[in-house]
Amino acid sequence: MKKLLAAFVGSMALASTPVAMAADATKNLKVAYDADPVTLDIHEQLSGGIMQLSHMSFDPLLRWTKDLGFEPRLAESWERVDDNTMRFRLRKGVKFHSGNEFTSADVEFTFDRLKQSQDFKAIFKPFSRVDVIDEYTFDLVTSEPYPLLLNTATYIFPLDSKFYSGQTEDGKDKGAILKHGSSFASDNLSGTGPYTVTERKQGVRVEFERFADYWDTDSPGNVGKIVLTPIKENATRVSALLSGGVDFIAPVPPNDLDRIKRDRNSELVTMSGTRIILFHMNQERVEAFKNPKVRQAIAYAINQEGIAAKIMKGFATPAAQMSPAGYQGHNENLKPRFDVEKAKKLMKEAGYEDGFTITMMAPNNRYVNDDKIAQAAAAMLARINIKVDLKTLPKAQFWPEYDNRAADMMLIGWHADTEDSANFYEFLTFCPDADSGAGQYNAGNYCNPEIDALVEKANVETDLDKRAAMLQDVEQRLYDDAAFIPLHWQDLAWAAKKGVNIEPVLNVMNFPYLGDLVVE
Repeated sequence: MKKLLAAFVGSMALASTPVAMAADATKNLKVAYDADPVTLDIHEQLSGGIMQLSHMSFDPLLRWTKDLGFEPRLAESWERVDDNTMRFRLRKGVKFHSGNEFTSADVEFTFDRLKQSQDFKAIFKPFSRVDVIDEYTFDLVTSEPYPLLLNTATYIFPLDSKFYSGQTEDGKDKGAILKHGSSFASDNLSGTGPYTVTERKQGVRVEFERFADYWDTDSPGNVGKIVLTPIKENATRVSALLSGGVDFIAPVPPNDLDRIKRDRNSELVTMSGTRIILFHMNQERVEAFKNPKVRQAIAYAINQEGIAAKIMKGFATPAAQMSPAGYQGHNENLKPRFDVEKAKKLMKEAGYEDGFTITMMAPNNRYVNDDKIAQAAAAMLARINIKVDLKTLPKAQFWPEYDNRAADMMLIGWHADTEDSANFYEFLTFCPDADSGAGQYNAGNYCNPEIDALVEKANVETDLDKRAAMLQDVEQRLYDDAAFIPLHWQDLAWAAKKGVNIEPVLNVMNFPYLGDLVVE
C-alpha cells in the first residue's frame, strides 16, 4: 500500500520557474471530491481521479469536446499520412512547470513510458512507435490501420522528459513507474497544464496554483488557487457545500439531489453517464465460478433494476452489458434478467443447490453508493445460498487489493477510456496477459480466446457498420456466458455554489477542465 506522504513537491517540480498566479487568475476555489489522487504519477494508474489530475496539471495532445469531438491542445493540427500514420504538429513556445521547453522529444519519451505502464500499455498496444520529424513535428505510427487513433491520442499527456530523466540522490530512476509505491514520479510533478501542485498530503489535501507561464492565454479560467479536500462521506461532503465550507463538490449522492436543488445558494449539474458498475467472479479462486450455470445463476439473482431504483434513487440506468446506448457495441436485445427461481434452478443443475461461501470486496468511496451496492448484492446472493463475507475499503486501500485479486467477487466501475466499447473488453474481459497489459482489470480471470479474437478483428475494421456488428456480437457472447455481472451505468452529478460556473467545464468523461473555470 502506498505510504501516506506529507511533502511539498513544488521544491523539485518547479526548480526553474517559481509559482505565481497569473494577473487575471485571482479567484480561489475549494473543491471536495470523494477521494484525492492516489499518486502524482499519471502513468501509475488509469482511473478517474488520475484523469482529473492529468487535465489540471498536464495537457493532452488533443481533448474531447462535449459532443465527443476533438479539439487541439498541445497538438495544433494533425493529418493522415498513410493508413498507419498520423502526423502531428505541436505548439511552439510551450513550457513545462520546470521551465523546460516542450518538444517532440517529450512526446516520444511519454509514448515509451506509456508502453511500459501496466495500466496504459493495453490501450497503446496498436501503436508501434513515435517517429520524431523535428522539434515540433512527429508521426504516431500503428502496426495496422486503427480506427481509434485520435481517441487514444487524447490520453497522451506529454511528460517533461528532462525532469523525469536521470537518477535521484539515492540512485533511483526518476522515470520509473512504481505501482502503489513511493517513486520520484509519484511524489513530484512537472507538466504543461494550468496548475502546479504546491502542497500535497495524501488523504488530507492537495493544493494547486495557477502556472504563471501557462501557454493557453485564451483560456477564460480565472481561478488562481485550488484546494482539493477529500471527503469520503456523502452527507459530510454535501453539508460542506451547503454551509459554505467548499465551493464545488463531486459526486453528489442520489439521496441529496433534491436537497441541493432546494438550496438557493447552490446549483446542481447532472448528465447521463457511461461508466459501467459491475462485479467480477474470480474463476481461479472459486471452482464453482468456472461453471457457466453458476455464473448465470448469479446474474439471475442480482436485481439491477431494484438497485438502480432503491439504492441509486433512480440516478442510474440498469445494465445487462458494458456498452451504454450510443456506443458501437450497444446491443439493444440485451435486458437485465432478474429471476430468483431461475437462479435457484441453475444452481441445482450445476450441483450447487446447497450453495457455498465466498469473499466479496468493494470500495466505499470510489463510486456512488458503492458500499451499499455491495451490501445489497450480498443479500441477494444469500437467496440462492451463496454466503458472502463482504469487506469494503477506502479507494486508496482498495486498489492494491484489487490488483492482487484479493477477493472472490470484486466490484469495479469502468468508463471506456477511448469512448469505445472495445476498451471495456480489453481491460475487463480479455484473457489476462501481463506482458501486453490485456485484461489488466479482469479480476474474474475470465478467458475466452474466441471473443478476444473477435474484438481484435473489430479493432482493425474501419467500416463502422461492420465494426458495430462485431462488437454487438461480443456483448451477446459475454451475456450468454455470464462473464461478469453488470449492474448499472452511473449517472453523473456535480454541485457548486452560485457564481462558480461549472457547467461549461464538465463532460460525460467526468474529468472537469478546471483550467477553464470561471468564478464570478
